[in-house]
Amino acid sequence: MTIPRLSLLTLFFLFFATNVSFAQVKWLSWEEAIAKHRQQPKKILVDVYTDWCGYCKKMDKTVFADPKIAEYISNNFYAVKLDAEQRAKITYDGHTFNFNQSYGRRGAHELAVALLDGRMSYPSLVYLDESRSRISISPGFKPADRFIHELAFIRDEHYRSKTYQEYLNGLGKK
Repeated sequence: MTIPRLSLLTLFFLFFATNVSFAQVKWLSWEEAIAKHRQQPKKILVDVYTDWCGYCKKMDKTVFADPKIAEYISNNFYAVKLDAEQRAKITYDGHTFNFNQSYGRRGAHELAVALLDGRMSYPSLVYLDESRSRISISPGFKPADRFIHELAFIRDEHYRSKTYQEYLNGLGKK
C-alpha cells in the first residue's frame, strides 16, 4: 500500500510545524502568569520591551527563538511580555496600573515603571521569585550563549549566595 504524495507532504508539514512550536517561548500576559502562579508557584520572567526598540526585536528573533533558550524558559519560568508603552490597564494585588502619558518623552505603563524602579531601559528582563518578589532587573540585549547562564543563575538560586559575576567566574566565563 502506498501513501499518496499529498499525504506524505501533509505529514511532513505537521511534523515540522509541531517541532517548531516546541522552539517557542510560551509567552503569557501578566494576568495569565499570575493566575498560573497562584495555582503552581514558579519564578516569573518579565520581558519589558517596546515596539520601537531594535534590540528588543533582536532578542525576539535571535535569543527567544533559540530552541534551547525557549525550552529552558518554558520549563522553568512563567514568561511574560510586557509592552512598557501599552495602554491597557493591569490590575494586580488590588492596584490598577495605567499608562502614564507624562512619564518620560513617550509615556510609560505604571507596571513597567514599578518593575524597573523607574530605570526605563529596553529590553529589560525582570525576574520574580515564587513569592512574586523581585530577584533582579537585567537590562540590555544578551546573546543566547550568555543568556542561558543568566537563566540558570536565577533558576538555581545562585543569586542568594553570590553575584552574577562570581557565578560566571566559577563557570570559567568572564
